[in-house]
Amino acid sequence: MTGRKSKQDDAPRGGRARSVAELLPEAGRASFRKFGFVQHAIVSRWGEIVGQRYAGVSAPESIRFPQGKRSDGTLTLTVASAHAPMMQHVLPEIVERVNRFFGYSAVARVAIRQGVVAKAAPKPAAPELKPVPVELGESLRAVGDPELRAVLESLARGIATSESLPVLGRVKA
Repeated sequence: MTGRKSKQDDAPRGGRARSVAELLPEAGRASFRKFGFVQHAIVSRWGEIVGQRYAGVSAPESIRFPQGKRSDGTLTLTVASAHAPMMQHVLPEIVERVNRFFGYSAVARVAIRQGVVAKAAPKPAAPELKPVPVELGESLRAVGDPELRAVLESLARGIATSESLPVLGRVKA
């Protein structure tokens, strides 16, 4: 190495932050296929496919197809043990929803395995957006940097939404 920097090194890095799954789609796809999933989206979108009620007590484990086919497979579900009888009653509906998701008759049977279903982490609630107070909004228009302006507006919204903030640094006499 010569120790010299190229023009590429001096260029600012840009773009949006990307997930590891987006950067390495083949690695995830290979691992999902190893465990029986032709399409990994069934795992990540299970709540959309079967609904939150059933997704809370079940999780797809694998899909096994007959030799040389990509249809009429067996979907294996892990179901919380107390909910297994209820899930047996709704299996035809689950098969219909999964096949609708795939767009063809991918699943013909469902096998239930009782076990512990990991709960998905709840999504954080969206913050309430209140308008920036007029007296603060005018002073922020003079800020030239759009990122700094956005951060300052966010700070102003936070201050506007809190009713009473403790005052630090004052000594009572």
